[in-house]
Amino acid sequence: MSTQEIPREQWNNFFDSFSRQHEGWLATLELMSTDLGAQEEANELSFEGISLNSDNDESQAIVINLAKAPADHVTHMIDHPKHVWLQRTDEGADASLEIESEDDAKTLLRFRSPMLPEFVDGIV
Repeated sequence: MSTQEIPREQWNNFFDSFSRQHEGWLATLELMSTDLGAQEEANELSFEGISLNSDNDESQAIVINLAKAPADHVTHMIDHPKHVWLQRTDEGADASLEIESEDDAKTLLRFRSPMLPEFVDGIV
C-alpha cells in the first residue's frame, strides 16, 4: 500500500473526482480521537460523496455522505481539517481516505473492496 497527502489547494477538485469515481461503493467510516478512542460511525453503507463546506479558500469543514436508504443516512462533518491522505493498494486502487482535523482527531473512510474504477463501471 502507498499513501499520499492531497495538498489543500487540490481538495475541491480531488473530492469532486473521488466522489464521481466511487459513488455507490460500500464504505465504512471510523472516527479516532484521544478523547473517544476509535469508534465506527457507519458500516458498509453506500458512499454518496465527499465535499468541502466553506465560504472562502480556507476550508471550514469536509462533509462525507453515506446511505443505505433515505432513512438510513449518515452525514459526517470534519471541522477545521488540516490533512487529507489517500491510501492506494499496490495495484493502484483507492483503498481509503484519512482526514485529520486541527484537534488531531482522525476520520477514516475505507472501501470494502478496493479496486480500480474501470473494473466496476456499470456494475455498482
